Amino acid sequence: MKAQMILTMLAVFIFSISFASAIGVSDVSQEGLFPGDVSRVNIELENNLDEDVEDVSFNLIFENTQFISIGASEKSYDEFDDGKTKSFTITVKASQDIKPGDYNVPYSLSYVNSDGDVVQKNGSIGVVVGAETELDFDFELEKNVVGEQGSVSLKIINSGFGDIKFVSVRIVPDGFTIIGTESDYIGTVDSDDFETSTFDVVFDNEDAKILAIVSYKDFDNVEQVSNVQRDLNVYSVEEGIELGIIEKSNTFVYVISFVVLVVAWIVYRSVKKRLKKKSRG
Repeated sequence: MKAQMILTMLAVFIFSISFASAIGVSDVSQEGLFPGDVSRVNIELENNLDEDVEDVSFNLIFENTQFISIGASEKSYDEFDDGKTKSFTITVKASQDIKPGDYNVPYSLSYVNSDGDVVQKNGSIGVVVGAETELDFDFELEKNVVGEQGSVSLKIINSGFGDIKFVSVRIVPDGFTIIGTESDYIGTVDSDDFETSTFDVVFDNEDAKILAIVSYKDFDNVEQVSNVQRDLNVYSVEEGIELGIIEKSNTFVYVISFVVLVVAWIVYRSVKKRLKKKSRG
């Protein structure tokens, strides 16, 4: 048991030494990169071999990826001293139809060690494709006539490359009264799609305005808030009837007709009674 433990510790020690003694990528950073866009990727190599090496060649491999290089994808050095770092930049373009997310781009690395042997290794670096948030907003109204119960709908249109999540809407009324809740939770609005929040309201006057506060998390999971303010087209009753938004009420006509019928019936009964009296006399 003790011998097995010693062998295990020795294996871990040898692995640690071999891992630490290497030449490879120590750091990668990049500018913002979006679909169809170009970005500079900064790569840092570090020599931890405890020896100087020569003829170092680093090459990013873009085959079977959705990236291409703008300019050279390879960097080489005649010498690379022990304990030193080398930094260089490769310009990368993402394809137009790539989806935002995290990607691995393979690389090959070769060098000649102090014994004159050619050493080759393969790996990959991470490249992040982001998504700019592009939202459009549109309001739709129903029965937008003073004194009428109608609705206000906010359409959230996601024209960006990335989804937005945890979307909620709160409206602040001005010139109309909300029936029910003033908030609505939507959830996710996918890229190249839209979602709608509808609120039941009563329109109080023609100078109505609305403020919609849209809260969400963008593709990078950062909380965002968009304040959308609009003047609403609210019509008078007469305009609403003329435009066909509402129908003209016939209640007054019905009341007058009923009154006329009652009066006619009373007159008819009165005349009929007088005729009967005359005939008896």
